[in-house]
Amino acid sequence: MSKRDYYEILGLSRDASPEQIKKAYRQKALKYHPDKNPGDETAEAKFKEAAEAYEVLSNAEKKSRYDQFGHAGVGNNYGGGGFGGGMSMEDIFSQFGDIFGGAFGGFGGSGFSGRTGRRVNKGSNLRIKVRLTLEEVLNGVEKKIKVKKFISCKPCSGTGAKNGGAFHTCPTCNGQGRVTRVTNTFLGQMQTASTCPQCSGDGQVITEKCSECYGNGIVKNEEVIPINIPAGVAEGMQLSLSGKGNAAPRGGIPGDLVILIEEIPHEKLIRDGSNLLHDYHISFPQAVMGTHIEVPTLEGKARIKIEPGTQGGKVLRLKGKGLPMVNSYGRGDLLVNINIWTPQATSKEEKAMLEQLEQSDNFKPNPKKTDKSFFERMKEVFN
Repeated sequence: MSKRDYYEILGLSRDASPEQIKKAYRQKALKYHPDKNPGDETAEAKFKEAAEAYEVLSNAEKKSRYDQFGHAGVGNNYGGGGFGGGMSMEDIFSQFGDIFGGAFGGFGGSGFSGRTGRRVNKGSNLRIKVRLTLEEVLNGVEKKIKVKKFISCKPCSGTGAKNGGAFHTCPTCNGQGRVTRVTNTFLGQMQTASTCPQCSGDGQVITEKCSECYGNGIVKNEEVIPINIPAGVAEGMQLSLSGKGNAAPRGGIPGDLVILIEEIPHEKLIRDGSNLLHDYHISFPQAVMGTHIEVPTLEGKARIKIEPGTQGGKVLRLKGKGLPMVNSYGRGDLLVNINIWTPQATSKEEKAMLEQLEQSDNFKPNPKKTDKSFFERMKEVFN
């Protein structure tokens, strides 16, 4: 089942400003908030759907990829949405708790649950580079990448406590993760809330720390991560795997793994968007009499015909022999630019033959009859 358009979900036009996007999301989120619609699974689904749309459209980089490639630019491989696909309510509140302000008991502080007020740890993102050949870009590929990262501590199951237990409620904040202070000013009493200094917002204090991670719940290690790279990706494009970054301290939300695509230059082909370009040189006699040549493609060699009287600069198009585009059907073309090789040195016999040919009317330039301008040739190629 295909996803709905993010702009449609929030009721926005595609040129909506950041302020309009934020306002539209807040209206949707408050309308379908779980505390306002207890037990309503439809409202909960719409709440998550709105959060997914806002997560993408509120981020300039992700919004740009979505506008260009649609959902394929920001799916699991592109680091866009993901809320609708499995992130919990706590995940959403931890990301966008400030959107709700004081509604539904929210503290409005980034990193805190809008319903409990306790801090939700978030692991940091990781960035790696993956180099691909054009052949891999053509078909897509699965890469297994070894990444050094923080992972959940096994002896304590990521809790930070020895043997995974022994916690007690923080006496300073009584398990809320936040402390509230009231001060008197000339305007009256002012109430402020801040992270609890004793438990750092967890609401609980470890009775005895794990000796392996020293209470952090995470340790440095290596992990082999499979990455499915779709066909048609391009140099500089960023993909993202949700939850494959650094683990978060004490059982929080893992960060994302961001993959930067780099292309390995091909020996004989040059990429131009979804098209491929190739220069091929033929001899003067071949140009005059015509011939058959073999040109490289990403799937082997293709045999094409050179018509008699072919002029230098002629571009031959092999339809469908280029690259696919992300989130699109079909493929680009292979454009073969024909060059005529001119010898840099000739023998006496060759020179005499050329001088004799020069006297023939057939070998005298006649652009009006046999040739087309550069612009005419380019127009034929790209139309």
